[in-house]
Amino acid sequence: MIKQMIDLSIPIATDTPIYPGDPKPQIKPATEIDKDGYQVSEILFGSHTGTHVDAPFHFQKNGETIDQSDLMNFLGTGMVIDVTGKDDGEKIDMSDVEKDLARLEDEKIVLFHTGWSAYRGTEKYFRHPYICVKVIERLLEMGVRTFFIDALNIDPPDGTAFPAHEAITGVNGIIGENFCSFDQIDFPKPLIIALPLRLTGLDGSPVRAVAIELVVF
Repeated sequence: MIKQMIDLSIPIATDTPIYPGDPKPQIKPATEIDKDGYQVSEILFGSHTGTHVDAPFHFQKNGETIDQSDLMNFLGTGMVIDVTGKDDGEKIDMSDVEKDLARLEDEKIVLFHTGWSAYRGTEKYFRHPYICVKVIERLLEMGVRTFFIDALNIDPPDGTAFPAHEAITGVNGIIGENFCSFDQIDFPKPLIIALPLRLTGLDGSPVRAVAIELVVF
């Protein structure tokens, strides 16, 4: 039984922040009720628009595409790791997460709570902190294969290197970016669901992500 559900997704609109160089979202009517009797919208956006997940194919030529990825990678028990308080472009390293790694049990999705979603709509959103690859490698050793962050990118904001992307996609793991509302997950062992669209042969997909608190009888 569901006690509460928290929406972890940012809206997709023409002003949704995008990674520099990605397609800018375009949304317009294709048909309209007053003229055509029904409403249909034409939408154009990149595969990594808004709250989205990266398929291994995003960085691995022979990696799984989004339609090939096991759907079980996109849902499961989550653990929020609080890494708030970082400065613009600052690294999140092992000293920031060690206490949380000690309590990792059966959780299969790690959610890095930077607090950076609060800056969405400002230039600061593009100067986010990032996850040190040593943290990623340690979590991979512990069996985690799905990593979500409430920031534009899990790697450094200058776009010069993508070590976390390479490490995760190299083992057919999943990355999720542009999430929000991690601060509202104030209960243990949330059920995280972030299912992608079944887009054939593609490198990623927008998602409608949620955290669910279940009633335990």
